[in-house]
Amino acid sequence: MRIPLDYYRILGLPIQATPEQLKQAHRDRTLQLPRREYSDLAIAARKQLIDEAYAILSDADQRNAYDMGFLAKTYEPESEVKTPAFGKRASPESTALEPVIDAHTPSIEIEDRQFVGALLLLHELGEYELVVKLCHPYLNTGSIGLKDGRFGEASLIVPDIVLTVTSAYLELGREQWQQGQYENAASSLEAGQNLLLRESLFASLRGEMQTDLYKLRPYRILELLQLPLEKAAERRKGLQLLREMLHERGGIDGQGDDGSGLGVEDFLRFVQQLRRYMTTTEQQGLFETEARRPSAVATYLAVYALIAQGFAEAQPALIRKAKLMLMQLGRRQDVHLEKAVCALLLGQTEEASRSLELSQEREPIAFIRENSQNSPDLLPGLCLYAESWLQDEVFPHFRDLLDKSVSLKDYFADPHVQAYLEALPNETGSTSNEWVVVQPRRPTTAAGSASKSTTPATTETSPQLTQASLDALTATLAARNIVSSASLQEPLAPPQPPPASVRTAVETGSTTTSLQGNRKMPESSRRSSSETAPQPLPDPAASAPVPPTPAPKTASSSANSSSLRRIQRKNDSGQWRRLLILGLGGLFAVWLLWFLLSRAFGALADVLGWSGPSLKGEQAMVQLSQPPLPIPEPTPVTAEPEKITPEVAEAKLNQWLSAKSAALGPEYRVEGLREILVDPALARWVAMSQNMKQEGSHRTYKHDVKVSEVQIDQTNPNQALAIANVQEQTQFFSRGQAQNTEDASLQIQYRLIRKDGAWRIEDWQVMR
Repeated sequence: MRIPLDYYRILGLPIQATPEQLKQAHRDRTLQLPRREYSDLAIAARKQLIDEAYAILSDADQRNAYDMGFLAKTYEPESEVKTPAFGKRASPESTALEPVIDAHTPSIEIEDRQFVGALLLLHELGEYELVVKLCHPYLNTGSIGLKDGRFGEASLIVPDIVLTVTSAYLELGREQWQQGQYENAASSLEAGQNLLLRESLFASLRGEMQTDLYKLRPYRILELLQLPLEKAAERRKGLQLLREMLHERGGIDGQGDDGSGLGVEDFLRFVQQLRRYMTTTEQQGLFETEARRPSAVATYLAVYALIAQGFAEAQPALIRKAKLMLMQLGRRQDVHLEKAVCALLLGQTEEASRSLELSQEREPIAFIRENSQNSPDLLPGLCLYAESWLQDEVFPHFRDLLDKSVSLKDYFADPHVQAYLEALPNETGSTSNEWVVVQPRRPTTAAGSASKSTTPATTETSPQLTQASLDALTATLAARNIVSSASLQEPLAPPQPPPASVRTAVETGSTTTSLQGNRKMPESSRRSSSETAPQPLPDPAASAPVPPTPAPKTASSSANSSSLRRIQRKNDSGQWRRLLILGLGGLFAVWLLWFLLSRAFGALADVLGWSGPSLKGEQAMVQLSQPPLPIPEPTPVTAEPEKITPEVAEAKLNQWLSAKSAALGPEYRVEGLREILVDPALARWVAMSQNMKQEGSHRTYKHDVKVSEVQIDQTNPNQALAIANVQEQTQFFSRGQAQNTEDASLQIQYRLIRKDGAWRIEDWQVMR
């Protein structure tokens, strides 16, 4: 067969090489051996070709004749090219490889049994694509063409050729990786891996390819997500690769190993870099799913996506959902500023003001106060801050919002927004203990805000915006000249492929700015990413009943509203103080009168002999401080600690699933949760029940559970693991209307702890 090689390339020399250089090259090439996995047959075939090249070129006459043919093949027009005289006589099989040999490429004739040696030499010369092309006709049929004995003993030749081809795939993938062709690199590595799997050969080489694929995955995701939106299939592939990484890591801030070499901080920067290539819909779907792990970072990013999409598409239901998720984050983090923006966009200006008072963000609050100096409230500064924040900190992180401008006036003027805000029901604040609201209800301000009255024991409700107050808010925005400006955000440059330095960062896992993108982590960088958040809330976008028409507003000025509240608070406080003093004085007077009367009555009884007969002789000393006779200590009755068996574990799991059905059902009964769960699971599921009650949604379940294994902790007998197979059918309801149904078949590992002698469920993890 004819092979696209020449004797000079075999020895690695130019055509001008001297005899001394030929001799040195022959010796060096002979001493250089390929990978130890090659058979002696392959090594011998390689050496035969090296010896043959040296024999031809070291003889002056043969070298002159070979050079004439070599130069003719290289430089003459294609129509005049003659087959060189050197090499074996062409056989019918010689034409099999002609399609892969260029007419101007020098070639030599070799014996079939030297084929594996020629492949080795081509691989050493870096001709990886050529190696793959030469072997493709023989390997695309499952190596059948290599087993007929033509190239040598099949048991030796097949592994040699497979090793050469897969090594070529490996090196070709690495070359493409260096050139920034990440998907092509992955295709090459996967092709080599599939060939090794099909032939069941060289597991170590297959592992080497898998390691490269893991390290390559972040670059593939970047490359795929940067593609135009029209290439939906490729972009979906990129998102799927990202989900696989998140699953292996255990979430955005998880500690799992995905093989990429990226630490937690590096991965957070990588996710931040990806966000500008993803749309609002893509980010919302991804981060809402991740928030259910739970993950505080994912919850915060989901909030960004909901706010961005809700504002850009005039869907206040999404902003309301973001606000409810912020309430969960607010238990551990200061997100009052974001809650204030959400409340503003929902027309809840009084609640927005209270959130600002609770915020510890000094610079933004100073900015808001500075821009509200001539106003009785902070509304002007908050509006200006909200526009700037959306334009500078939110929109630039979404591919479909890069060229969008922000205008609160346009948002509140949207008919859909106005209709939704008018129908927005009262929301029970989950953080009502964070502020004190003064009675009675105060008149609304010109901007549509109203104080809600309640007592400290009751819950606070958000003020409502009617059409009149919407008009007032729009007028306020126009009067205060709070408008959006195109200069708030420079147009961002189109997405560029990551620089070459990115490769080093991924391979070493080091902290580098090449994966950081152009912007810092939004507000979440000032919060602890290790905090966990409760389960996110169901979508509150379901239709809400229209609230009752509020009472007519009075013509009170907003400037007096704050003073009235302070005066009312002071008056109420003085009243309670006076009542308390009078009550304590009365109690003291009654006690003093009783004491004096009892003493006087005792003295009178002694004088008149009313004290009864006196006892004769020595009396027993009975004291209240100690008993007259020793009292034996009672024997404590302790119940035997409950033992854990598969049957006991299964009963506990059934108890949990029944409690779950009651807590998330239409009655929202959480008592059963406290009987079977302990924290952290207890706190998480009680909060979920309360949130679903607030949303007006519920679920019904059908369960079937079977415990397959119970493991007791050898170091702590009060802890155990139970592995169970759970079949679960869930029916979702919203506002009393049945929605969709989901069926799940899960294998779950439950973590149990013995508390007060009984086993409780502490937490669990879905295994598959």
